[in-house]
Amino acid sequence: MPRPARRALARTIGLALLLGPPLAATATEPSITVFAPIVVTAVMQDGPLTVTTDPKAPRQPVPASDGADFLKTIPGFAVIRKGGSNGDPVLRGMTGSRLNILIDGGQIGGGCPSRMDPPTAYISPQLYDRVTVIKGPQTVQYGPGNSAGTVLFERDFKRYTEPGHAFEGSLLGGSNGRNDQMVDLRTGTPDVYLGVSANHTHAQDYADGDGRRVHSSYDRWNTDLTLGWTPDDDTRVELTTGKGDGKAAYAFSGMDGVQFLRESVGLKFEQRRADGPLEKLEAQLYYNYADHVMDNYTLRQPDPSSVMPMAMASDVARTTVGGRAAASFRWGESLELAAGVDGSANTHTARMGGPAGGMLPDYHDQPRLRDARIGTLGAFGELRWTLAERDLLIGGARLDRAHARGYQLAASGMGGTAKLPASRSSTLPAGFVRYEHDLAAAPATFYAGIGHVERFPDYWELFGRHVDKSVAAFRRLNPERTTQLDVGLQYNDGKRLRGWVSGYLGVVDDFILLDYGSGMMGKSQARNVRARIAGTEAGLVYAFDDRWKGDATLAWAWGENRSDHRPLPQMPPLEARFGLTYDSGVWSAGALWRVAAAQHRAAPGSGNIVGQDLGPSAGFGVFSLNSGYRLSRTLTLSAGIDNLLDKTYAEHVNAANAGLVGYVNTLRVNEPGRTGWLKLDVKL
Repeated sequence: MPRPARRALARTIGLALLLGPPLAATATEPSITVFAPIVVTAVMQDGPLTVTTDPKAPRQPVPASDGADFLKTIPGFAVIRKGGSNGDPVLRGMTGSRLNILIDGGQIGGGCPSRMDPPTAYISPQLYDRVTVIKGPQTVQYGPGNSAGTVLFERDFKRYTEPGHAFEGSLLGGSNGRNDQMVDLRTGTPDVYLGVSANHTHAQDYADGDGRRVHSSYDRWNTDLTLGWTPDDDTRVELTTGKGDGKAAYAFSGMDGVQFLRESVGLKFEQRRADGPLEKLEAQLYYNYADHVMDNYTLRQPDPSSVMPMAMASDVARTTVGGRAAASFRWGESLELAAGVDGSANTHTARMGGPAGGMLPDYHDQPRLRDARIGTLGAFGELRWTLAERDLLIGGARLDRAHARGYQLAASGMGGTAKLPASRSSTLPAGFVRYEHDLAAAPATFYAGIGHVERFPDYWELFGRHVDKSVAAFRRLNPERTTQLDVGLQYNDGKRLRGWVSGYLGVVDDFILLDYGSGMMGKSQARNVRARIAGTEAGLVYAFDDRWKGDATLAWAWGENRSDHRPLPQMPPLEARFGLTYDSGVWSAGALWRVAAAQHRAAPGSGNIVGQDLGPSAGFGVFSLNSGYRLSRTLTLSAGIDNLLDKTYAEHVNAANAGLVGYVNTLRVNEPGRTGWLKLDVKL
């Protein structure tokens, strides 16, 4: 751990002893006592197709540096690694805009044509109170296109009944210079409240299990401010603003990310009503701006033998504005309806150059050229109908109008200097219906649902680096249409055993596939194919007694390109996790064994907007340990060793290693070797 982090940690531990008395171990009770885990190793599904988890809780592997790092701890998720941070999340083998990600109800989009800055690169999970994942096309309330699922990063603010305050903070230190700091301060009266949250995370290059260094260092900070007005118990007006920035070294690219500037502003209104069927009115406006700079000279030296032998930089920016208005109704105890409208519009600009005094013009002095504008406007309604004591029917429908305009498109696929504008629009229907039944013979719920969603091509599929940016290709790519069946069973006896199993089967017409060209004359393009997808996820937690607990999860995804009779690319292999935890209420210790099977179903040369299949991959197993100690009612200390046996391995879903000067080249970007970490959490 770096010396400054060690000093800060020692001071905080000293402060802990003054903040409250240590917890005493309690006598064993005859009934099962379930403690909140000190270190989270398995995230379980709470309800049909829904996962809700606390992003502030310590978790293994090492607590997350960004949104994708956090999501990979949830069964069904994988991450396409690019370096030490800013990987791309994959849910059930699907990535990009198939996964709808919202922060405080708003969208934020990255700008890099090579997907260096996915939306999760601008998210610090610990600054949020709750993360909710809704798998599959099983909601219509949060925007269009969520064929894989929806992820909500949310903060909770309630009216203060009397003046008060709360504080949460944490310090983290670990291998490879890892050090994080986080604070979340909230105060308020019955009339107003204020929240200030900030974090900083830093790491140097890590080494894989063979001791080979991976170009992977990063440094990032975020800060957010929330100001709310609560004139009564039923009304809330909230203003939020935030800013962040950072840099990240990449092993998969000829450039690194040297700026991840985020500026955000949001305004919310909410009013609850006690009389009549109208329960709640809510409205929201938001503005998110992302300014991303990539270069090959800040975090590395330009390689004279590469395709970018001189110092070069690219500055891309995306401005997203949007809003939502909705109303919630209730008729008796059996019928609930949420209905409303939402929409967003984003504009993308770019400029290129080099450093001041270099061979190329200073990119700061170059004008920003607008190359794309994309927007959607939609209306939705979602109904919950309690048919009987044990039967629930949930359904919804939405209709969106999507529009895209390109400003720098080639006149033909052969390229040329002529750049032309072009526009296109589509109407996108979506809907779902799900039946849930509580079994009479067991504390379990069975569910089955079918959903349909149509997804408009996103920025990377229309204008990205690996597509044909001609007018003909822009107009030719059809929206993607997914129809999917989800079934499953939830079990919870409230004592010892909790478990779930789910499965899905989908038909995707006009699936958007990327063909990656090879060589200097290779031509990359996006095209539509017919596809089939299927998979399953399961989880189990069993309390052996009031201190020992075991858990296991499993995830498997499958996809087939029926047009070309090949597998769908970038599908993660079968994966299982097994955990064992001891928790006395004061001390805890745990072990986590993650096992991934070999993946032989690959489609080399095909991929998605993030990366392409590199061929079959070998299976692996990774063993990790963790422990925790509740120092007092306000302080908790946790620690872990990830990849205890120093295994050398790489995930199947991956970005190709760029083979940088000074680093040993591998086919895929390898995962970190043995990694130790120590985390202190404070809650007042």
